[in-house]
Amino acid sequence: MKKLPLLEETLLIRTDFSDEDAWQAMRVAVATPAPDEDEDFFAALHIVDDPAYRDLGIDEIVELAPEEDSLLILADHKALSDPEMPLLAVYVSAEDDEDEEGEDEEGEDEEGIGELRVVPPALASLENNISLANMDWEEFVEAADEDGVFRGFRDF
Repeated sequence: MKKLPLLEETLLIRTDFSDEDAWQAMRVAVATPAPDEDEDFFAALHIVDDPAYRDLGIDEIVELAPEEDSLLILADHKALSDPEMPLLAVYVSAEDDEDEEGEDEEGEDEEGIGELRVVPPALASLENNISLANMDWEEFVEAADEDGVFRGFRDF
């Protein structure tokens, strides 16, 4: 299996190839700025559309990703079959990313891999802030709705 490329942009990896129309709609959705945002506010993505990654799971994708990549976005079956298109954001923390008590951050498993669904209009917020280290992963996990999908930060 070929390794994923090391690039400046966050990788958006297609793992589901069952619906080409849904994939094309997803590509448009991630390239469209959120309705309430500036036109220049986009996720910095490099799309990986290669059947070699068909049906791969999180662990396999993380294994193929460059060590330097802490954020990966997957267009899996759920993302391409749900009307909201909730992409799977995968956060891979460095081995030294533990809180003061030595515990993994919220939203991560024991291997330091966090998962969070994110709808395309909220993707730029997550991708930009995680990539630039402006915010922490757990802030997005805590802001997710009860169904585990991040739809953006709400003003209450």
